[in-house]
Amino acid sequence: MKHTSKLPDVGTTIFTVMGALANQHEALNLSQGFPNFKSDQKLMDLVSHAMNSGYNQYSPMAGSMELRVAIANKFEHLYHTSYNPDSEITVTAGATQAIYTIISAFIRPNDEVIIFRPAYDCYEPAIELNGGKTISIQLEAPNYSVDWNEVAQKINSKTKMVIINTPQNPSGTVFSKDDMLKLQELLKGTNIILLSDEVYEHIIFDSEQHQSACLFSDLKSRSFVVASFGKTFHNTGWKVGYCCAPKELMQEFQKVHQFNVFSVHHPTQKALADYLQEPNHYLELSDFYQRKRNLFLSLIKDSRFKINPAKGTYFQVLDYSEITDEHDLDFAKRLTIEYKIASIPMSVFNENNLDNKVLRFCFAKTDDTLKQAADILNNI
Repeated sequence: MKHTSKLPDVGTTIFTVMGALANQHEALNLSQGFPNFKSDQKLMDLVSHAMNSGYNQYSPMAGSMELRVAIANKFEHLYHTSYNPDSEITVTAGATQAIYTIISAFIRPNDEVIIFRPAYDCYEPAIELNGGKTISIQLEAPNYSVDWNEVAQKINSKTKMVIINTPQNPSGTVFSKDDMLKLQELLKGTNIILLSDEVYEHIIFDSEQHQSACLFSDLKSRSFVVASFGKTFHNTGWKVGYCCAPKELMQEFQKVHQFNVFSVHHPTQKALADYLQEPNHYLELSDFYQRKRNLFLSLIKDSRFKINPAKGTYFQVLDYSEITDEHDLDFAKRLTIEYKIASIPMSVFNENNLDNKVLRFCFAKTDDTLKQAADILNNI
């Protein structure tokens, strides 16, 4: 059979490439974004208890009501804002499914979607599959700050959606309150939807406050806020996330969601609903990861890498321009093969593979792993 690919330029993801290379060469893997330590035993026990208690059939399409109420309570507690658990919250098979479904529900051929690069790699393929056009705003290393005048110039009558990610993977930066206010002003009076990818909302450092889209009234009225339990509770393999949006937007989302997923693993939803009753299970996460970031950076402070401390997420970008002028993909592969440490080259997330001589390292690792990594990096 002959066919024309709908994604002709998409090959094997960089995460798969670097992960496989790390396995092949028995390298320390700081490339892929998941912890190498266990989730809380209490949460795992709650899942087993839910299974043994009979929560093994389909949950409601939008998610179990217990979990949706717990999510609504979290937003009240953290952001002093409300989402109706009946009509404005949907539990999803991870944040990526939520993002794909949002784009599929609203993007039609020739619609334009603005994204900020370096960008997580699931946005553009979903836009392309639905016939949309990606409009990139390239952010410059090392600060990755937004030029809002450039954004204003890119908005036009074809702009259907803007996608933001804060705290941002892969750069580890965060949007400030001023950024969000400028974005709100640009979108006011338009029909543009905001997709706010906030999966690292609980991992933000140095006493900064996460500026969720739901904190800004006009943004909230046009926004999907996307979140991830996997990132928050150290169990990315469970693939459970959720999104919140005004009722009229969520209705369109659920029209697509019910036919490509319908519902998510029921016993895990029951366990999460119970686990969320204790807010410290997510409120303590920033301190937990800040200690890991600080440890990692203190251990490599005398290395030849230039360091701009991450403001959020569990990723640290390191500038290697004083070490070599190799392309970042080549250098990342050489580090994996010769030095036995794997990272992610940042150019793969940039417009036209812009190479700023920086690599992304995941510090969601045990302290011993971070010490081993530092020993390697200090000898490069």
